[in-house]
Amino acid sequence: MKLAKSPKPTDTDIAHMRAALTLAARGLGRVWPNPAVGCVLVAPEGRVIARGWTQPGGRPHAEVEALRRAGAAAKGATAYVSLEPCSHHGQTPPCAEALVAAGIERCVAAIEDPDPRVQGRGLAKLRAAGIAVALGPLQDEAADLNAGFFSRVRLGRPLVTLKIASTLDGRIALAGGESRWITGEASRARVHLMRAQHDAVLVGGATALADDPELTVRLPGFEDRRPVRIVLDRDLALPPSAKLVVSGDVHPSWIVVGPDVADARKESFRKAGAELIEVPLDKDGRLDLQAVLKALAGRGLTRLLVEGGGRLAASLLAQDLVDRLAWFRSPGIIGGDGIPAAGPLSLASLTEMPRFQRIAAEPLGADLLESYKRRS
Repeated sequence: MKLAKSPKPTDTDIAHMRAALTLAARGLGRVWPNPAVGCVLVAPEGRVIARGWTQPGGRPHAEVEALRRAGAAAKGATAYVSLEPCSHHGQTPPCAEALVAAGIERCVAAIEDPDPRVQGRGLAKLRAAGIAVALGPLQDEAADLNAGFFSRVRLGRPLVTLKIASTLDGRIALAGGESRWITGEASRARVHLMRAQHDAVLVGGATALADDPELTVRLPGFEDRRPVRIVLDRDLALPPSAKLVVSGDVHPSWIVVGPDVADARKESFRKAGAELIEVPLDKDGRLDLQAVLKALAGRGLTRLLVEGGGRLAASLLAQDLVDRLAWFRSPGIIGGDGIPAAGPLSLASLTEMPRFQRIAAEPLGADLLESYKRRS
């Protein structure tokens, strides 16, 4: 739906929208399949009446939460929303209708919702009710914050962040597999924060067998964060005693398998609390990564953190399925006999090399975290 041109936002609009985006970020990793949204209600004289953000599980939505807190004071207010208010009836009534019923006089939205059920209809509903609408302040920041939701809607797959912890020479383990700990405590704490902000954490079957990881969030203050733990295990070689399996009743565990695993073995894992997802194999006999990501999106995931290992990293990079890189680099060197961060890519020329744009570099103790995003 084509939207009417919005008036230029003021500095005040931008300041309140920045606050709405900060609120929205509280929902990252907790609101899938919904987007993470923030809402600030401001009285005509400029006083902030109420704030809201999408609650765990995706409901209530940010606008409804803010209106609930504001009560009758919302009448005549301006609503600053980090994403266009929804206009469709789902498990809850449309937020656009709630804003109209509350009597707000103006709505400022950072960006249009790409969901085909909305896509301009929410703002059009507000305009039809006589509410002034402005669109666009901090649009890039809003798109970046909800890049996972946008990816699921537009591409049919979650946003993929590949996390790597390596030495200066790009090695993630000794030749014998020893890798604990290449990076320091500050880096490991940051990884736990990243897990808390993603819907799910994924590793390859070889990494799960070698490390027996928990993939949980073990950070003070984040004990309630439980991202889905996912293992790519074509033949279901993971033992039923693995930490990812035995704790499945507390922390969700999904195991992605190929089509040839015996039903009896799959059932034993289901009884242990794991959910099994079957996907086809690719031409090389490996799990089809495109099908894997489609299946995960179909279950509602929007933000996926991939933690290993090198062969899985190479496969994702080779298929152009990595949207962001989080590279933790320690000030050590292992040498050429160590295990590389990415396996062979079999490039015929440098023009085929995956390239990324560095967007941040942050010291973490003795380590350095470099953040990259896909080159547009």
